[in-house]
Amino acid sequence: MTDKFQGKYRIRSARLQNWDYGWNAMYFVTICTQGRACFFGDVVGKKMELTRIGEIAERYWNEIPQHFPFVKLDQYVVMPNHVHGIIVIDKPVGNNIDATVETPKLGVSTNLDVCNNATTNNRRTANASKKWQPATLGVIINQYKRICTIKAREINGDFTWQSRFHEHIIRNDRSFKNIQNYINENPLKWGADKFYKK
Repeated sequence: MTDKFQGKYRIRSARLQNWDYGWNAMYFVTICTQGRACFFGDVVGKKMELTRIGEIAERYWNEIPQHFPFVKLDQYVVMPNHVHGIIVIDKPVGNNIDATVETPKLGVSTNLDVCNNATTNNRRTANASKKWQPATLGVIINQYKRICTIKAREINGDFTWQSRFHEHIIRNDRSFKNIQNYINENPLKWGADKFYKK
């Protein structure tokens, strides 16, 4: 297929090359609805008021560590048409543990290869052009989006996420604090936000 179209219709990956998104790190994630439609609620008096679909987005965000026990959540906010959050992947380092976590509510099993930290000798080769590997940021977000979509469409059949998501690897404490503040202040600055839509 790639030869046939000579890469003409291939969308270039926005992921950082040579970085394994299963590695231990803090990730700032933004997930938008398709067309930035405001399914999740509205900012009223500088506070976010969630719709039922917004409550679904918040509920399943908070449940991520139940399905991915190597994940810790930090600051997050559900906005009218997007979700911002900090996801911390924190797998044991240097342990040859291979486990499967059953996530019956999501209808999937997740294989945990906890040896894929950047400091581990037998880590897999990072390749952003491949499909997401088990226990990676992409799998976490895709499963989150999947369960939200199933539940949201019980309320509104038109609900759709944007096909991709944005991530930023948080590399130091200063960046971490700035991102935490940005997330906290997002509802206060909604009118000037780049995602703002009436």
